[in-house]
Amino acid sequence: MFDSQMIRNVKKPQSEVANLPDMLMAQARAFKDHAPVKAAITAQLAVAIAILIVAPIRLSSLVRIKLDENLIRPGGLGSPYWLVFPRYDVKNRVDLNFAFYQILSDLIEEYIHDFRPVLLRGSNAPWLFPGETGDFKTPNMFSGQITDRIEKATGLRITTHQFRHAAAAIYLKHHPDEYETVRRLLGHRNIQTTITFYCGLETIAATEKFAKLVRDQVAFRPEGI
Repeated sequence: MFDSQMIRNVKKPQSEVANLPDMLMAQARAFKDHAPVKAAITAQLAVAIAILIVAPIRLSSLVRIKLDENLIRPGGLGSPYWLVFPRYDVKNRVDLNFAFYQILSDLIEEYIHDFRPVLLRGSNAPWLFPGETGDFKTPNMFSGQITDRIEKATGLRITTHQFRHAAAAIYLKHHPDEYETVRRLLGHRNIQTTITFYCGLETIAATEKFAKLVRDQVAFRPEGI
């Protein structure tokens, strides 16, 4: 289901997109005093992209993240966040749990306290990403904003759903055969779904390794043999 271009390109989006949340948050801080709404939306996108990099969840789950329900701090105030979804809130009815590292937790905390209040417009809605009506952000709008901002900053057009494919590609490239980990990461109920969808990645990686082996043997072949 995947061509070799996907394997070759995973490093590029991984490196460029991984740096984007920090860049966007820096822009948000610069906008904050004179353009608070623009700053808040920029910070919102920074946090959304950062979460997708670490927790490649579906768009429907991303927009419905609730503070103190899905985004929690089991270790108490100041400890790293966890992102949790009970199975009844997940498409495939599989529990999802992601432990965030401290730097990402600090980024989220800054957004919640310094930028999110502007987007709440006086409401007390629990959504991490509130929309204009007091409900959660409209999925299509949010997806478009994320994709457009990534493309503007990096030249790469990546949809929210492609973060899931990239996560599988990156992991299997470094850990061949570990489909169970990918299954849990993506929230697939059946491991056969994961294998069927992503087995092509390992086939491509295997052929590239074999090609490299052949090239290396040719390069070091004693002259005359």
